[in-house]
Amino acid sequence: MELARGAGTSGSAAFPEGAVHARNDYGTRDFGGAAPPEGERHRYVFTVHAVDQERLGPGPDASPAVVGFHLRFHTLARAHLIAEYAAPSATNAA
Repeated sequence: MELARGAGTSGSAAFPEGAVHARNDYGTRDFGGAAPPEGERHRYVFTVHAVDQERLGPGPDASPAVVGFHLRFHTLARAHLIAEYAAPSATNAA
């Protein structure tokens, strides 16, 4: 299945019917955003899993650890997407 743009946004028309958006380590159901210290470059690793089940089992209130536990036993393949971001320093922003 190919995911449409916006498929990961809860409430979006592209969010697949029956999909569950688990909470993150912040306790919310969204991306916390890139926020490296000013002037420092940081790497962000996003991992995409292909799984052997239509549903993993954990509900929307499951912790990221519980989701990861279920992924461990049902992952067929995975890919890591690595992005880098550096917040401009105040001295370089001017």
